[in-house]
Amino acid sequence: MNNQPGVRQDQRGEVLFRLATVEDSSTLGPLNAQLIRDEGHRNSMTVPQFVERMADWLRGEYEAVVAEQCGAIVGYALFRQETDYLYLRQIFVRSENRRRRVGRGLVDCLVKNACQAVPRIRIDVLVENEAGQRFWESIGFREYCLTMELELPPRAVGDQSRFVSPP
Repeated sequence: MNNQPGVRQDQRGEVLFRLATVEDSSTLGPLNAQLIRDEGHRNSMTVPQFVERMADWLRGEYEAVVAEQCGAIVGYALFRQETDYLYLRQIFVRSENRRRRVGRGLVDCLVKNACQAVPRIRIDVLVENEAGQRFWESIGFREYCLTMELELPPRAVGDQSRFVSPP
């Protein structure tokens, strides 16, 4: 998605898609914070931190497509190109715009514009995010791998021991 189409103001309320710019970070950061809350992620960053992180991503290896309606951003998809897939890191649609095909529109926009050199899109979905899983499955995504974690007990501050034989 190297060419950024101009943004036209649609009087009919049509959803339009365009590449995000770094200047969009002030809007995308709070949307990212809402995404984190909605999906139950552990991230404890503040909204200003989300704004700065989004700006850093857009200045770096990530791109984003935004969905606009009547001149306001109602959703976004943050992604980066990998060798053999497009990694879709985040997708978010404001709650009042959900179930109106905005999320599908973002994915369709990526498929038509950003995925021409790769055969697949890869995503991560939190296990507890059942609504997100249903959305992805409804548009054809299937499970590929499972990431698992072991929650470790808190350690004393300053405990730098690395290789201790288990009891």
